Amino acid sequence: MLYIILAQDRPNSLDCRKKARPAHLARLEQLKSEGRLVLAGPLPAIDSEDPGEAGFTGSLIVAEFLSLQEAENWAKLDPYLAAGVYQEVTVRPFKKVLP
Repeated sequence: MLYIILAQDRPNSLDCRKKARPAHLARLEQLKSEGRLVLAGPLPAIDSEDPGEAGFTGSLIVAEFLSLQEAENWAKLDPYLAAGVYQEVTVRPFKKVLP
């Protein structure tokens, strides 16, 4: 089943985000190589593809897991969470309808 992982960044966490990004992306690449990643990306703090120093307000990941518990466990190990980038992470089941 698909699950969304919606994370909210702590204020002023851009430097921590930059430092933890390689490890964060490596985990996403693993999901991708397993054919389980639907989409992933950051939420810019301003209406721009490249928000620069404005940074990001969070992240969204949609991926396939065997259960809600597995998705929650995976999210708990995110390098952004360990680095203090995220202040809150929500995991919910998701039913893709379109496209």
